[in-house]
Parts: sequence; structure tokens; C-alpha cells
Amino acid sequence: MRVNLGRDRHGWIEIICYNFMPVLDWTRTDLAWRRPSWATYMRFDLTDFAAFDLHILARPGAEEDFDEGLRAAAAKRFSEMGDARRAELAKNVVFGLPGAAENFSLEDVRLHISEYAKIDEAQLRQNLVDFLSEVTPLSEDLGLRLCCHPDDPPVPLLGLPRIMSTEADYAAVMRAVDRPANGITLCSGSLGARPDNDLPGMMERLGDRVHFLHLRNVKRETPEIRGSFFEDEHLAGDTDMVALVAACLREEARRKSEGREDWSIPFRPNHGQDILDDLGRKAQPGYPSIGRLKGLAELRGVIAGLRHGMAAQ
Repeated sequence: MRVNLGRDRHGWIEIICYNFMPVLDWTRTDLAWRRPSWATYMRFDLTDFAAFDLHILARPGAEEDFDEGLRAAAAKRFSEMGDARRAELAKNVVFGLPGAAENFSLEDVRLHISEYAKIDEAQLRQNLVDFLSEVTPLSEDLGLRLCCHPDDPPVPLLGLPRIMSTEADYAAVMRAVDRPANGITLCSGSLGARPDNDLPGMMERLGDRVHFLHLRNVKRETPEIRGSFFEDEHLAGDTDMVALVAACLREEARRKSEGREDWSIPFRPNHGQDILDDLGRKAQPGYPSIGRLKGLAELRGVIAGLRHGMAAQ
């Protein structure tokens, strides 16, 4: 479980962003895929991932997770890879492991996966509910808000359970631990990788419990729920970012009218494409300085325009 701490203007911690993804924090097959614009971005290619799971990791039972067509495509893709690409693919997928800088081996990954062999989605969800039932009351006493980040990608991978991938997943956990401090990190990039997730609608329906926003965008390359996608520009991609930001502003206005101290919902513009001098910096994948500043400027422009419109009504 990875945690991000949010501080208020006085420096006190108010928001704790965490995730409940088993083994991998996030999964990509390419960390610097080049666009026609010459920018680079992170990408998840389902065929490459299947090639990794079936032929590089050689996970027992992996064949059951891919249909015949995808298994054949993965076998062909693997046969066309040279040793350098095979090593790069393995490194990219493992990069999402917490502590991946320690250079986890494939055997380490297999060991971590095996630890979840007897844990299904129902058990993992119950583990999360039990955890939150214990820590949320104390969080409220301390003035803290907890917000769970969605699975990334929001689909099962490597035979591991996924429990925070859809609106229904979040609604179930919010009902199970129905306390204000138990909340949501609404990441439009992670959730947006599934075509059945309606981000503006989720903000409308679950906004009361959204404590943190990750405003980013992805472009789905295939129509299936589990498919390929890449990190797109903040105002491009498949999520209607303007509609989502508008829903966020309406929720802030509602909270403010109720006198809530947490009416302002913090956000950050991750991820970004590597552009200009980012291309030579070799920063943490997904966190380029210029690319994220570009995204921040675009989002602030949307916010300013929408606020102007709301004020004029």
C-alpha cells in the first residue's frame, strides 16, 4: 500500500491518499512511448502484457486469463521481440512494484503473487473494510481524511484481485464504512482506462466523499473493458475533462454553501507527457516537470473559464 500525504496551508497533514492494489502499484508496458509530436508517454499494451505474463513471467494459470486470440497474438509478439525488448518489458512491468528501485527479480514477483493465491476479491474487500473500520474513527479524531486511489489499470492482472476499479466498488466500501473520513481519490486517468466508468457522473454521485482529485487523461486504444491505452494530454483522451471539472466545481460550491471546512478539493495534474527539456531529464516516469506544468495550466484555464461562467449566471 502506497501512501501520499496532503498538507494544508499551515503544513499540517489533512489528507492521506493510499491504495489497496496487491503487489503492483500500477502497471505499464512502456514508460516512454513516442508520439508523432515527439513527446513520450506511458502506455499499457495488452498484447505486450500478455506476452510478459505468459512467456516471460510464465505465471502458472496465466493461460486462463487470456482468450485464444490474445494468446496467439502474445505468442507472435513475444517471438518477434529481441532479448533487449524482452528485458525492457519485464523491467517496465515490474517498475510499478513498491520499492522497484531495488530491482525485483521475476522470482520475487512470482513469490509476491503466490502470497495472494487464497485471497479472492471478496476477501480482499473485507480486509479493506476491516482496516478502515479500525483506522477511520481515529482518523476523524485527528482531523484526517483517508482517500483510496483506484486500481491502475482498473482490471484484474496477474491473477490478482482488484476491488477499487468501478463506481460500484467505491460505493460498496463507502457504505460499509459510512463515515466522512472514509473517502475517495478520484483519479480520472486510472478509472478512465475503463469505458464503463463515467467520470463526471461518478463525481456527481460520489462527490460528497471525494477528498482528493488526480486530474489526468488516457486514450483507450481498444473498446474492451480490459484493453490497451496510453497517457494522453490533459484535455485530450477519452474523459471529458471539462465536464469532470465542472462537476468538481459544483461539488465545491455545494460544500461551501453547507459551511464545510473541506469545501476546496485539492487536485494535482498527474500524469504528463515528456516534452521539450523533459525528454533529457529522465525523471520518474509520469512525472515530468514541463509536461505536468502544461497540464496544470490547461486545467487552471478550464477552472477559470467555468468559474467565470458560473459567476455570470
